[in-house]
Amino acid sequence: MTVYFEDVNPGDELPELVKGPLTAIQLVRYSGAAGDFNPIHTVPEVAQSVGLPGIIAHGMLIMAFAGQLLTDWAGAGSVRKLKVRFSGMTLPGETLVCRGTVTEKAVEEAEALIGGRLTVKGKDDDSLKLKGTFIVALPRKGS
Repeated sequence: MTVYFEDVNPGDELPELVKGPLTAIQLVRYSGAAGDFNPIHTVPEVAQSVGLPGIIAHGMLIMAFAGQLLTDWAGAGSVRKLKVRFSGMTLPGETLVCRGTVTEKAVEEAEALIGGRLTVKGKDDDSLKLKGTFIVALPRKGS
């Protein structure tokens, strides 16, 4: 269903996106797709040798989940800006909840833009994994 600029207001919540539970196989696949073969993401002994509790998810994978939240809501090609700060590690077995809130709307250079805040948190313990801001472009009614 298409979301139109006119139907969105500051304070509106985006539909939650739940991802997981993450698996070690998913991290191996992401390593190959992203070209990030740092063994802290795929080899438990290496991760533990550097003080981690085990393998950890790639931060960019968690950021991709935040991007999916936006494109699921606003549509493919809608993201104009996504700025995030990583706040915590994600381990295999965790389920994540991605949430967003609209904070502003504006028309600039003929684009109908929606700005907001987003978070990705652990479902079980509410631990913050990522927080950030976004801008997406939405279609206008009658366009």
